[in-house]
Amino acid sequence: MNKAVEFIDWGLIDYQQGWDKQEAFFEKTVVVKTANRTNGTNVATPNYLIFCEHPHVYTLGKSGHPENLLLDEQGLKDKSAVYYKINRGGDITYHGPGQIVGYPILDLDNFFTDIHLYLRTLEEAIIVTLQEYGIQAGRYPGFTGVWIDADNERARKISAMGVRCSRWVTMHGFAFNVNADLDYFKNIVPCGIDDKDVTSMERELGHALDIEEVKGKLKIHLATLFGMELT
Repeated sequence: MNKAVEFIDWGLIDYQQGWDKQEAFFEKTVVVKTANRTNGTNVATPNYLIFCEHPHVYTLGKSGHPENLLLDEQGLKDKSAVYYKINRGGDITYHGPGQIVGYPILDLDNFFTDIHLYLRTLEEAIIVTLQEYGIQAGRYPGFTGVWIDADNERARKISAMGVRCSRWVTMHGFAFNVNADLDYFKNIVPCGIDDKDVTSMERELGHALDIEEVKGKLKIHLATLFGMELT
């Protein structure tokens, strides 16, 4: 098992460019795995943990419903946003500045081959990061992601998740609202859920956060919970 994980921060990056780079890393890991099985070798498969932010973009997963985007082409232009149908699970979501987007590209054979545990571990890293800022968060039964007040009618989502996993190699990941402009969520039915609110750390605390500081804490928690050796 190779626990070494290369950490990369792309900063603000165009969504299509980031997706293409993800696919390249994903394919690199899959090629090594396939060669190992074909040739009976044991070459270590690479792992990556990528953080970034995107300009305003809406993405629709494979199982999503296009009608959950409430903007037409002109509406997207008016909001300076773009729209992509992509190859992750889940429905529609929004990415934009002030949001930490995380793309773990991991060979789960190096960690654990359980996609449900994988999602719960991503959630837990965000939950414990929020705890450091005095924000109590948890899970909403039946839904992925991280929620606040999940046990009552004020339930609101602070982090969405949508992943792809093939040959136990992951891509795509999570979106964590730190200082995100929440008005952009009004143009979609977020994750196909029309009766729950969306929130951010800024909204919960009443002030903007140092996103680089939040990234640093989240990175540490992900490494600890997965047993990563970050490089």
